Amino acid sequence: MSGVQIDGERLTLEDLYRIVFDGAEAEIPLAAHNRMNASRAVIARLIENDAAVYGVTTGFGKMATTRISHDEIRHLQLNLVRSHACGVGAPLSEHATRAMLALRANAIAKGFSGVRPVVAETLVAMLNRGVHPIIPSQGSVGASGDLAPLAHLALVVIGEGHATFQGRSMTGAQAMRLAGITPLVLEAKEGLALLNGTQAMLALLALGLRQAEIAVDTADVATALSLDALRGSPSAFDARIAKVRPHAGQAVTARNIERMNRGSEIRESHRSPDKDSRVQDPYSLRCAPQVHGAVRDALAHVRATLAIELNSATDNPLVFADSGEVISGGNFHGQPLAMAADHLAVALATLGGISERRTEQMTNPQTSQLPAFLVRHAGLNSGFMIMQVTAAALASEMKALAAAHSVDSIPTSANQEDYVSMGMGAARRLEPMLANLRNILAIELLAACQGIDLLSPLRPGPETKKAYDIVRSVSESVNADRSLAPDIEAVARAIAAGKFIALLR
Repeated sequence: MSGVQIDGERLTLEDLYRIVFDGAEAEIPLAAHNRMNASRAVIARLIENDAAVYGVTTGFGKMATTRISHDEIRHLQLNLVRSHACGVGAPLSEHATRAMLALRANAIAKGFSGVRPVVAETLVAMLNRGVHPIIPSQGSVGASGDLAPLAHLALVVIGEGHATFQGRSMTGAQAMRLAGITPLVLEAKEGLALLNGTQAMLALLALGLRQAEIAVDTADVATALSLDALRGSPSAFDARIAKVRPHAGQAVTARNIERMNRGSEIRESHRSPDKDSRVQDPYSLRCAPQVHGAVRDALAHVRATLAIELNSATDNPLVFADSGEVISGGNFHGQPLAMAADHLAVALATLGGISERRTEQMTNPQTSQLPAFLVRHAGLNSGFMIMQVTAAALASEMKALAAAHSVDSIPTSANQEDYVSMGMGAARRLEPMLANLRNILAIELLAACQGIDLLSPLRPGPETKKAYDIVRSVSESVNADRSLAPDIEAVARAIAAGKFIALLR
């Protein structure tokens, strides 16, 4: 097999990104088919014996004590999907939808869902052929799984709902027909297996982590440029400092900034004995390894949490083929992901906050040793004055967005689901936070390059010059006032594309 293996055991974030962004095909290996068939046999046997099995021969949630007759088992699953598809709000992105399809298929392929292999096969076929369910982003409290978002996904699986196919929006039935995929007729437990899981919040977290990892590397590059623009001291990035406080992230950031600034003429002018020099720079420069490093360590924790969740069985009840048992539990609860999303949100707000402070240092003539607001003829020109105001507005907004979601709970389902994670909301706010962060970093990069221009003929080091050149390829130096909104947008696009992080590889 040459595609990405969907077997519930080996999926990595990098595999997921290949599927989502590069269109890599997904494949279900024979071993996963065998596990799914084994767990399905357990369900078939229990139905034949008229056993009470939650969500198979009983109702759901508070109605778990209601028995369902044999001739209503299929109807129960169909009703479940239809009734739970009541999400609202803007639809999830196509990338998020692709991630959900891959992740739900992978969870089912693990072999503890008690459903036929065709359920996972249908999800994979939709993924490979480009049938993307239209999924409203709001409506999940992140407890019995992401019920509403996954129900909208499941509607298309059964030939209902709405989807996009080859760039067009249409009914789910049309999309499945045009893609040559036969909609599922749900058997016992199959609707429940499609809905019970954490794959909506997991998808958003996985995509958010990817951009967060790009952002923290970009922040190191931006700091190196700002260090030159502010004629900062390199001593704070000495490897010996990180060695005696050995947090992993701190060492990485210190190493990145030190390497980026090697060979800087601006740095050498700062070291010269006949020049004024500050013994200690402001925290936004001097403590960048400690602050960015803490962000890096937070992202590492989030990545470790997601690595576990990617290959976890998260529906309910779970079917254990080796013992023939069906056990009800709570693996659908999103608390681990909700807390990871909160941790990631705090990390993003931290990165935005310290970046804005470096921009303020550069635009403030009392701290920068540069012309006021980074422009000649200040007064006639306002220069970067409002650039810093914009960064401040975005940083403040990020602080509000970083408020914890995982400590909130509103009981649902007649108090049966009495403590919920709010994980989907925690994951949903990451996208606007990342957009804010890219703009804040773009403003810092623009300000730093402007500061370096004002220090000419002194030049930055060769590595920092590469970052400078990326900025200058989309934004000219500011000699007189102009609207800088297009410049911010252009640099933010370069950040999202990973152009700056390539300098650290």
